[in-house]
This record gives sequence, structure tokens and C-alpha cells, in this order.
Amino acid sequence: MNIEGPDFYDKHKFFESQFIQLDAIIDSVAERIRSLGHYAPATLKSYLSLTHLTEVKSEKNDSQGFIKELLQDHQSIIINICEHVKSFGEEFHDLGSADFVTGLIQTHEKMAWFLRSHLNN
Repeated sequence: MNIEGPDFYDKHKFFESQFIQLDAIIDSVAERIRSLGHYAPATLKSYLSLTHLTEVKSEKNDSQGFIKELLQDHQSIIINICEHVKSFGEEFHDLGSADFVTGLIQTHEKMAWFLRSHLNN
């Protein structure tokens, strides 16, 4: 991230912690997919075909803008997971995956809360 401004160091560390958490989420999702007997997507092309998120080009490289964008992505992920969580249990009869994605919702909610706490209102 190309953050600029007087809060560079603090926000650089904060975004690094978000990155580490997201990396752990990606790894746990891949492990869940493999535990179900499938191969996890492993190319940028496959990731792009599966995501509903889009890239946004910021006008400024300030932390507030980056925080707002990341917060919107977390909120979008939460909504997307919530729309599909019932199908894991009801349609696919996979309560383990339903529980797993419910945990993902909780993780993204907490990450979104941390982001909101950094916004200037």
C-alpha cells in the first residue's frame, strides 16, 4: 500500500496486521476446500473469476481513503457470505462448512470494527 501522511508508520503497521489476518483466512479457506476433497484455486485468474470484489483506484494515498475502501470490502464479504451460509447446511447438508463460514463472518465483522475505529467521523 502506498500510504502517505503523518500517520504513515502507525497505519502501515495496522494494514500489515490486516494483511496477516487476511492471509490466515485465505489459508484456512484453502485448507477447508482440501479437507472436503477438492483443490483450492491457486491462480490469479481463478481468484478473479470467483470474487465479487473490484479494485478501486484512489485519488489520494491517505490512510482514511484506504481504510474506507477496505471497510467496504469487508462489509461486502460479510453480506455475500450471509447470503450463502444457509445453503451449506440446507442445500448441501454440510454443517461443518456452514459453521466454518459463520466463523468467517465473525472474523470479517471484527476486522471491519477495527477499521471503523480508525475512521475520522
